[in-house]
Amino acid sequence: MENDFEQIARADHLPTRIATQFAKRIYDGVLKPGDKLPTEHAMSKTFGVSRTVVREAIAQLRNEGLVETRQGVGAFVVERTARQIRLEDGKKMNKYAFNDLYQLRVPLEMEAAALAAAHRSEAQMAELDAAMGGLSGATDWGKSGVTADLDFHRIIAEATGNDYFVQFVTAISERISHAITIARAEGQLDDVIAWTIEEHAAICEAIRARDPAAARAAMQNHMVHSAERVGLKFEFLG
Repeated sequence: MENDFEQIARADHLPTRIATQFAKRIYDGVLKPGDKLPTEHAMSKTFGVSRTVVREAIAQLRNEGLVETRQGVGAFVVERTARQIRLEDGKKMNKYAFNDLYQLRVPLEMEAAALAAAHRSEAQMAELDAAMGGLSGATDWGKSGVTADLDFHRIIAEATGNDYFVQFVTAISERISHAITIARAEGQLDDVIAWTIEEHAAICEAIRARDPAAARAAMQNHMVHSAERVGLKFEFLG
């Protein structure tokens, strides 16, 4: 199977190109639920890239809900529901195309935060804390910071106990990553980092306190400011 993959041109966004090749094989049924992906070392040789690039590609596949990673074992293709949501490729989106995304994302994420506050387990709270640690300790906000940010929102979706939230959040994760990248590229990075950590911390603490109203309000605040950082403004109908 490894010899069927294409080497990646250096000018491309390497993790995304690798993730796309694996995603195609998963959707085409070449890789089936339960199949194990090649090791990082094997993929590094196959694609001619570093293991760091491979890890970022696997993180993208995980955020899209295509694989799960098992500590010390590897990455495995997960079972997909019959009505899996999959959006068209979002890489061509620019900052002016995010309005529709945020109109969907704002109420979705607000309700997810409220439900997570009501239903989260201690294990999920520990995962959320770990994602917060990834945000606070990120050394490269174009890579590890984005991964930690997406993990944070995915964990909240999982904590709702409703798989449709997970499906929608993972379906728009690529577009969300583009929005995050633009926000961090166009703002003063130090300020953006500080605001991002502060907003996520407020959400995390409301979920910890099992306060749905506070979690919803904290997520609304984050969504509004996140949208503003890519030039969007929302009015809430009351």
